[in-house]
Amino acid sequence: MTSPATTLRTLWMRLSPLPGGRWLFSRVFGWLVPYSGTVRPLVTLFEPGHVRLHMRDRRAVANHLGSIHAIALANVGEAASGLALLGALPPTARGILVGIDVAYHKKARGTMEAECACEIPDVVGPIDYAVQAHIRDYAGDEVATVTARWRLGPVPKTAGAS
Repeated sequence: MTSPATTLRTLWMRLSPLPGGRWLFSRVFGWLVPYSGTVRPLVTLFEPGHVRLHMRDRRAVANHLGSIHAIALANVGEAASGLALLGALPPTARGILVGIDVAYHKKARGTMEAECACEIPDVVGPIDYAVQAHIRDYAGDEVATVTARWRLGPVPKTAGAS
């Protein structure tokens, strides 16, 4: 059985070089992870342990102040952390988000870039692992920092497997 991470990496390698391939990959990612897909992240870089996403400023992610809603920023930051970390895990490991902290630094307006670069731990037993995603505006100013805590562990062996 192929892991979700392997499927995503294979899909990225096939689609990203094609015209419109990054957009198509991003739509598939949004379909596979429906809540993350609500902010319509555009994946522009997907390497093991390093991801860059863009999120457009549009009415669906706006707050009443005319800037991007705090939870939309948290959403795109969590998506970046999950894709960077879980997208690089071997098929023998899995993870689930167990906590998230978001620090907001300034109003978010315009297209946002969420970037996460992290080391990939050796998962031999259950561990909690924190990674950070940095969200910047078009001027390069950091508008938010998302710290996502992931519980990682080995994939359980199924009964009857050899």
